[in-house]
Order: sequence, then C-alpha cells, then structure tokens
Amino acid sequence: MLSGLSIRDVVLIERLDLAFGAGLNALTGETGAGKSILLDSLGLALGNRSEAGLVRQGAPQLSVSATFDVSGHKAVAAILDDQGFPRDDTLILRRVVNADGKSRAFVNDQASSLSLVKQLAVCLVETHGQFDTGALLDRETHRDTLDAFGRLETQASAVRAAWESWQFARDALNNAAAEQARVAAEETFLTDAVRHLDELNTRPSEDTDLEEKRQRLAFREKIAEAVLTAVNELSGARGAETAINNARRVLDRVAAQAGEALNPAQEALARAATELAEAADALSRVSDDEDRDNTTVEQIDDRLFALRAASRRHGVALADLPAFHEDLRRKLGSLTEGDNILARLGREDAAAKDAYREAAARLTAGRTEAAKRLDKALTAELAPLKLDRARVVTQVEALMEPDWSVHGWNRVTFLVATNPNAAPGPLNKVASGGELSRFMLAMKVVLAGVSATPVMVFDEVDSGIGGATADAVGERLKRLGQDVQVLVVTHSPQVEARADRQWRVEKCVTGKSVTTRIVPLDDTERREEIARMLSGATITDEARAAAARLLDVA
Repeated sequence: MLSGLSIRDVVLIERLDLAFGAGLNALTGETGAGKSILLDSLGLALGNRSEAGLVRQGAPQLSVSATFDVSGHKAVAAILDDQGFPRDDTLILRRVVNADGKSRAFVNDQASSLSLVKQLAVCLVETHGQFDTGALLDRETHRDTLDAFGRLETQASAVRAAWESWQFARDALNNAAAEQARVAAEETFLTDAVRHLDELNTRPSEDTDLEEKRQRLAFREKIAEAVLTAVNELSGARGAETAINNARRVLDRVAAQAGEALNPAQEALARAATELAEAADALSRVSDDEDRDNTTVEQIDDRLFALRAASRRHGVALADLPAFHEDLRRKLGSLTEGDNILARLGREDAAAKDAYREAAARLTAGRTEAAKRLDKALTAELAPLKLDRARVVTQVEALMEPDWSVHGWNRVTFLVATNPNAAPGPLNKVASGGELSRFMLAMKVVLAGVSATPVMVFDEVDSGIGGATADAVGERLKRLGQDVQVLVVTHSPQVEARADRQWRVEKCVTGKSVTTRIVPLDDTERREEIARMLSGATITDEARAAAARLLDVA
C-alpha cells in the first residue's frame, strides 16, 4: 500500500506531504489546478523519465519520496534480497532531479539504479488512464492475466517442469548426435590410424628400452670383453673362487683346534663363495643373452625411426603412443556404441515430449474454460459502464511446435467488438480512449481477487461520462478498493462520493507567485466539493442536497 507521498519543488508544488489510506482515495479539483503534477511526481518516484522542466523555477532540485507498506510482499522482498538492499515492512523510493536534468534514485535511502526502482515499481503500482493502458494493450501480458484469473498456477508449473525436462532430454540427444556425427566423420582416419598402430604394436616405455639396448649394442665388444675378464677373475685357475675355496680348506683343517675363534671367518668365506657363484651365473647369463640376441644397431634405429614418425604423424609424445592407440580403439568402438546411446536418448526425448504435450494440453483446457468465464464476467461488467453493445473475446490460439515454450503452446489475446455486428479486434484498434479506460476498469474489477499489484491509480477514468455510467464507474472503483488500494483523479461527483477519503487540488496565487496545494477534506467539505462539482461556481441548496444524497447512497 502507498502510505505516503512527499513532494519538494515540483513545478508549482513547493512542499507537500500526503498520507494515503486503504480503499478508494479521490483527488478532485478544477482543470489546471495541478492534479497531473501529483501523478507526475508519483511517476518520478516510480522511475519514470525525468525532465529539468519539472524542477520548480528558482529551486536547485526537486525531490519526491513514495513510502509503501510492503509487509508480506514476497516479490519486493526477493528483489531487495537479490540486490543486497536492506529491507523491512516499509519501502521508500526517492528520486532527486537537479535543475540541469540529471537525476539520482534511492531505495531505502541507499543509492540505486533506475532499473531497480522500475523493477520494484512494477510490483507495487499500476497506473491507468485514457492513454495509459499499456498492461491491457500489451498482448504479452494477456496469457498471464488469463492464468491468474483461472488460477492455473499448478497447471502452468507442471508445463514449466515438463518443458525443462524435455529441453534437457533434447539437448542430451542433440549433443550425442553431434558427437556421433563428428566421430563418424573421422571413421576413415580412425580405421587407418588403428590399423597402423596395431601393426606398429607399440609398448609402454619402448623408446627408453630401445635407447638403452642401442647403447649396449654400441659397446657390445667392450662389454663382452669385460664379462670374459670378470669370469676369468672369478673362475680361472688363479681366480677368486679358487682362492676362497683354498682358504676355506686350510681353515677347516684347524677348526677343531681353534674352537669358535675361526667361526666368523669361515662364515664370511662361505657367504663370499655363494656371492661369487651368483656373480658368475649372472655374468654367464649376460654372455648367453648377448650370444642369442642377433639385434643390430641398424634394426633398433629403424624401430626408433618408425616410432618417431608415428609420434609426429599423430601429434603426440612418443611415450604417449600406447595410450593414444588405446584411445583411438575406444573411439572406433564407440561408433557402434553411439548408435545404441542415440536410440536410448531418442526414446527419452520422445517420452519427455509426450509428457510436455500432456501437461500443455491440460493447461490449454484450463485456459479455454477460464477464457469463457472471463468473457462472461467482463460482459457483465461492461453493460453498466455504457458499453452494453460491446463484446469481449478472449482468444486462446494453438501455436505450432517451433513456438512452443515454457508457457505452453497457446497465444492469448483479448479482443473486443464495440458493435454487435463487428468482428472482434485488438483493443487499441477498436476502442476509443474512454472505452479503453473503462475496459481496463472492468478487467481490474474482475481480476481483483487475483491481482498481485497492491496499488492502482486511475487518471480520469470517468472522462466523458456522467449520470448512471459515472455512478457505475464509482461503484466499481469502490469495489476494487476492497481488494487493493485505489487512487483516482476524477471530475465526477458520482465517483468522488464513493471515495473513502478525498483531497482537493487547488491553485493558489500570491502576488506573482503561483503554487499548487492539496487539501484533505472532512465530511462537510466533501459535501461542498461535490456540490461544486454538480452546480459549478455558484453552489445552490439543491446542489448541496444532491451531494448529500450521493454521499448517503455511497
């Protein structure tokens, strides 16, 4: 609810503080008194475009603050939390415009972007006039309006969830198909590469082993000579084995007489004999291996050349060839596996699409039924508003698959025919400005129970009408005020009489100074103001009596 509006130095308003209440709040006054300035000021606080010409002459800047009671308003709380702004049950939107036209915006006394102010304003206030019925004329809002009227939130949520599941399945299928196509395009390369690497038969660390072997072959003769010399030193007639065995025999002959004194030496010689035997066997194996290995340095060089060529061809390190070979085998094998994956993902995509179609069909049925009820309810409201010849049609169209979305497969459009034999058409093409404002009033009355906007402003919605029609407008504004807060600028005594509270906008001339002020009216003053609206400059007793009757009926 809009609880207060503070205006400083806006056009003819020097200083003004207004406190609003729930229900229907009416602003009246002579044409040109400055009622539009009040709405312009509220618009500034809500983020509307600013102009230097709005700053009161002689003032350095203007300032407008709109104070709202937002207790329990979840949308506002979510926006403030998302932007990191402090919040409580009171929200203050403030706008300052300098004389040079530059402006600043504040939310709860913290500097803010204008986009944030506008985002909050959309949740708080709707403004409607003869030429300001954007929400009604914007076809993009019609679907949500119908869903709100039909209370189709559950069906709409089901469609949203089904759509997201379908899109997830569709993306998985498309990604898998793209990967399969990419791999299939490489099939010739993969087949050739795998065959080549199969023939090459690379082994892990083969390059290192070949380099070591090549090193050995390069020094084969020296190694063989060294091995032979070592064998002779160990096993020859004067070798180490003979010396150790001789030493053991000498000690064995005197061991009995020496007691345990020779035991350590005998044990060490026994270990040495064993180690020498193992060394001799190892040297013998080396010699045998060298004798059996007919590999040449040239053969090793050829093998290394083939491995390095494969490494360059595939752009991988030589040591990584075995792992690369295995990866290519896996990709080649995945061609068949990919067909199976595509088939499975295709089934999942089809199932998700069927689930979406079922959910969208249920939502469409709900919208079709709600459209009939909405048309009936609107038609009932239009007759008292002097639109009894008008006919409203809520059109629910089925869209082609490329236009399906998270909102289902419908396009919803509000159409109207103002004459019985005329074909229904878009509101802005068929209805006049006054008719549009009354269509909007009827729509808001019908939707009052489901509207999420707590404040509605109507600017001269009663323009060009009077008598019973004006009374019908007032009655509907009063009824609307039972669900939301309503501010109305009016010239109609029938509308004003329905108000819960009233202010009169006055233009005051003091010397060469002209200012606008707004005066709250008590019951007596309200009767006088209504009488003035009924009779003109001279208020008669008959006008006062008529004003009293209007107030009594209201």
